Amino acid sequence: MNEEKGEGVAIANLIGTDGCSIVGWVYRWKTGAHAVMWDVKGPQRVSKCQPDLSDAQKREVDFERWTKL
Repeated sequence: MNEEKGEGVAIANLIGTDGCSIVGWVYRWKTGAHAVMWDVKGPQRVSKCQPDLSDAQKREVDFERWTKL
């Protein structure tokens, strides 16, 4: 992705419940908004994100919801 062209930039990996699989990514858009993009399996339960996000970023992408799927 190229932030200069108005696209998103991946800022964190979403780690699955096995503790090592990347099941999605958190993107930051040029507007400052954050969003989740999942791998081909779609939304899955997440154990953590790497690197860690701020509390505000976690709220914006509803991180707690993804830990409880």
